[in-house]
Amino acid sequence: MLARIASLTERPLSFIRSFSYRRNDRIPNSTGREMNFEDLDSDAAKRVNLRLCNVSGCMTEILEIRADRPSLHVVFVPGNPGAITFYKEFVESLFELLGGTASVSAVGAAGHTEKNWDRGRLYSLQEQIDHKIEFLKMQNIEAPLVLVGHSIGSYIALEILRRLPEKAVYCIGLYPFIALNLQSKKQAVIVKVTMSRVLSTTVALFVALLGLLPRRVLRLISELSNGKSWSNTAHEAACSHLPQFHTIRNVLYMARTEFIKLSETPDWNFMRENQKKISFLYGIDDHWGPLQMFEEVSRKASGIGLSIEREGHTHGFCCSEAGSIWVAHHAASLIKNKLAC
Repeated sequence: MLARIASLTERPLSFIRSFSYRRNDRIPNSTGREMNFEDLDSDAAKRVNLRLCNVSGCMTEILEIRADRPSLHVVFVPGNPGAITFYKEFVESLFELLGGTASVSAVGAAGHTEKNWDRGRLYSLQEQIDHKIEFLKMQNIEAPLVLVGHSIGSYIALEILRRLPEKAVYCIGLYPFIALNLQSKKQAVIVKVTMSRVLSTTVALFVALLGLLPRRVLRLISELSNGKSWSNTAHEAACSHLPQFHTIRNVLYMARTEFIKLSETPDWNFMRENQKKISFLYGIDDHWGPLQMFEEVSRKASGIGLSIEREGHTHGFCCSEAGSIWVAHHAASLIKNKLAC
C-alpha cells in the first residue's frame, strides 16, 4: 500500500460516527477511550467496535469484536500504513467465519491515527513491535492467542510469537513482508525516498496539502487513482487517515526502519523451531512477499504451512470487499484446522 500513498483523501469524522455493524449480541464496554459512534439500527446486535486505547502513553486505534465466551482471541496486526479502519470487512468476516467463538482485536499502528494524538512522535519498526506487546499485556487475555499479521505486520506477529511463546498458539502471515526483495524496482524507489530526509519530508508535505482539499475532490482523487475495485471503506479510511502530515511521516519513518531491519538475514532457526505454529499466505504478483521468498521459506523451514493465493487479489487485499472476505475465509480455515489438531 505504500506505493499508493499519492492517492489520499479527506478526513471525515462522520465516517467514524457511522462505523458500526450488525451482530448477534451486545459488545461489552471495552477499556480505553470510546470513539463517538451512532447507533444507526436499534435492532443491531454485536458490532465492530472502534475505540481509542492508551498504550504506554500512545493513543491507539483498536478495531474489535468481542465474543461472549471466547475459546480463543485473534489479534491482528496491520501492514504499513497501519490505519486499522482499512480492515473493517476483514475483521467482520473473520469473526463471522469463526462462528462467534473467538474475539478479534485489530491493533492500529502507533502514530498512524486520524488525529495527531502523539504530537508528531515517530515510531520505528521496533517501537511498533514493543507497542503491540504492551497492548497484549494491558488486555490480560486469558484465551489462547492467535496472531494474524498482514505484510510487515507478519514480521511483527512473528516477533510477538518470539516474545510470548507460551501464550501464542498460532501465527498467520498474510502476504508477508519478512525480507527485502532486491529484485523489486518499486522497493528500490521507496527505499530511496524513505532514506532521504528531504524526499520523505517533501512527500509528507505534499500529501498533507491534499488533506486541505474539499472532501468531494479528495474522494474523486481516490476513486480515479485506485479505481472501482476499492471498497467504500477503503476510500473512507484513506480519506480520514492518510492525508495527514503526522501519519505520512510515520508511514515513511516506519518503512525506513523496516528496510534497515529486513536487510538482515531472516532468523531461520527461530522459524524452524516454531514451524508448526506458523503459516504464510503468498500472492502471485507481490513484490513485498515474492514467490522466491515462498520457495526460500519452503527450503529453510519446510514445516511452515505455505499457501499461494491464485484468485487475483492483491497485496492490499483489505482495499476491496472481495479480497477482505476471501482472505478472511483463508485465515479462518487455517485457524479451524489448527485447533482441530
